[in-house]
Amino acid sequence: MSLHPKLHAITERIVQRSVASRAAYLAGVDAALRDGPFRSRLSCGNLAHGFAACGPTDKSRLRGGVTPNLGIITAYNDMLSAHQPFEHYPEILRETARELGATAQVAGGVPAMCDGVTQGRGGMELSLFSRDVIAQSTAIGLSHDMFDASVYLGVCDKIVPGLLIGALAFGHLPAIFLPAGPMTPGIPNKQKAEVRERYAAGQATREELLEAEAASYHGAGTCTFYGTANSNQTLLEAMGVQMPGASFVNPDTPLRDALTRQAAVRALEISALGDDFRPLGRLIDERAIVNAVVTLMATGGSTNHTIHWIAVARAAGIVLTWDDMDQLSQLIPLLARVYPNGEADVNRFAAAGGTAFVFRELMEAGLMHADLQTVAEGGMPQYGQEPALRDGKLTYIDGVRESADPDVVRGVANPFESQGGLRLLRGNLGRSLIKLSAVKPEFRTIEAPAVVVDAPQVLNKLHAAGVLPHDFVAVVRYQGPRSNGMPELHSLAPLLGLLQNQGRRVALVTDGRLSGASGKFPAAIHMTPEASRGGPLARVREGDIIRLDGEAGTLELLVDAAEFAAREPAPNTAPAGHDLGRNLFAMSRRLVGPADQGAMSISCGPAADDGSIWNYDAEYELGRDAAAADAPHEAKDA
Repeated sequence: MSLHPKLHAITERIVQRSVASRAAYLAGVDAALRDGPFRSRLSCGNLAHGFAACGPTDKSRLRGGVTPNLGIITAYNDMLSAHQPFEHYPEILRETARELGATAQVAGGVPAMCDGVTQGRGGMELSLFSRDVIAQSTAIGLSHDMFDASVYLGVCDKIVPGLLIGALAFGHLPAIFLPAGPMTPGIPNKQKAEVRERYAAGQATREELLEAEAASYHGAGTCTFYGTANSNQTLLEAMGVQMPGASFVNPDTPLRDALTRQAAVRALEISALGDDFRPLGRLIDERAIVNAVVTLMATGGSTNHTIHWIAVARAAGIVLTWDDMDQLSQLIPLLARVYPNGEADVNRFAAAGGTAFVFRELMEAGLMHADLQTVAEGGMPQYGQEPALRDGKLTYIDGVRESADPDVVRGVANPFESQGGLRLLRGNLGRSLIKLSAVKPEFRTIEAPAVVVDAPQVLNKLHAAGVLPHDFVAVVRYQGPRSNGMPELHSLAPLLGLLQNQGRRVALVTDGRLSGASGKFPAAIHMTPEASRGGPLARVREGDIIRLDGEAGTLELLVDAAEFAAREPAPNTAPAGHDLGRNLFAMSRRLVGPADQGAMSISCGPAADDGSIWNYDAEYELGRDAAAADAPHEAKDA
């Protein structure tokens, strides 16, 4: 089917907005290309250092033969369940490369922290910045210039966006991303959430809570809810930079190993020394970015990607905005209900039809770019098929034509909702986002007094003291990138969910983040400009009436405009701490950009004509769509 005219129009706006920056990026990609193995320009001393520790066969190939060398960037550690399976991937990749007369080396490792471990703690203030550290670490690993193609071992939250940004800095190299797969099902997510809420109410013991958590997070693999980690996987497939159907195959299974081996084979085939050269910088174009956002909306994915994919796009010279995301969300139907937007986990989603079903439905409806070149030889249509083993060999078969579980995934003709999972909120407090797909329609609008705190822990103390109003909007400010690194505030979800269950009307308004496991209450998050940039949130006072209307896309402080303008910003009573390494990120907090521009603390993307770093603020303002002309103007850095 032909492309939907609205999808075409949105894509074209992004293309036109990005003409200069995309051209500069691609010029850099082309300038990095060369004939023969990329390591051929190394001096003898450079090259000898690069293969000194290799075995005889690999050393012989690296020193003289015209054979490709595969660079591996790994986020392996054995504390994170999602990344523990990567321990043995490098050997699988090396063995596969040798069988093909090629070589493979671990180019470097990147840090991988777990937001589940750091929730509600000081370490969470390093979380967002870890994405930029991962991008830099990826660049350091690849800077040895020994490699003709690259593979990336990463799954979770900031790890995949960081790897993508780093990989795009080496856009002349072909690249394939390899997941580890989700852990097998534990206790139902709804049951876990109920225990959390009972614990918040003082009705469950710590031992009972720990037992429920351990029964949910119980083995190797990605957490099974549809948070940022699992959203990462579907977005990678939607952009065509991960093997089709690789996202939700469990670890330590024959099919998982077969997909890993095939990724190595394909990475070598698409290298400059193969017969099907496909550099990453050309694969990830405006269509690929749009496909990722379309998939985010269709599946009700993580709100974190409204930050991360803007940064990823800009690393490829593409200017993506929240307005684009909002317009796509209003076009794309919601096709999946996976926790926290439903009760199913990702294993059940995969069994019901998974990504293959969703992609084929979207492509056939003209709601996804089907003409995108991908790492798979068959292009995007192959992502509408499912991987399978036949006589021990990896093959692809047609995915289901009808959902195997309509409570979990549906077709375009019968979606869960006519619009996608996210909505941009506009009003006199700035711009923010809400994950509507997680909130029942009857809770999507609220008008109530503000309870203003500068740290999430204070809200819990107010509840324990019994002083919270019956209905209220929790304003948790000074949680943005510049304040303290923009930690996730998921620790508030059990409390606010509990109060809503009691028949109270509650909501959250914050310049911080709420993770991909966001709660069932309305939450206006990523408020921009943040309080630390002089945003209006700093002038909200206790008891001010706030009206949030998720359906209409508005968030308003119902205070006289003159009175509000005359107020002085309230001081931050909970400044960033200095323990747990937080002191090392003070410069990141000073340099970081706004959330709606990717919250980057490093430079990425092409340079301007004068050699300076691309001015994202100026590009963003020039690229504003006419439809968003009346949106509040973003505050600029001093």
